[in-house]
Amino acid sequence: MHQLLANYAVTISELKKSPTKIIKETNEPVAILNHNKPTAYLIPSEIYENMLNLIEDYELSKIVKDRIPYNENELIEVNIDEL
Repeated sequence: MHQLLANYAVTISELKKSPTKIIKETNEPVAILNHNKPTAYLIPSEIYENMLNLIEDYELSKIVKDRIPYNENELIEVNIDEL
């Protein structure tokens, strides 16, 4: 059994008939079903943009963690005024 990760779902046939209607009816992700199984998700552009920003932030945080020395004694205190 496939988990549905959206509050709304439509079949591919329904999506083909009226994609604009489906987009306008909800401002949330919509599961696209094929033979009663989720095959794709239609998400509003604002949510997609936020997801990309979160992914980018996560990747940047990994870079920062990789660059922090393991030994805290190696950390250098810096005064912003001195930069």
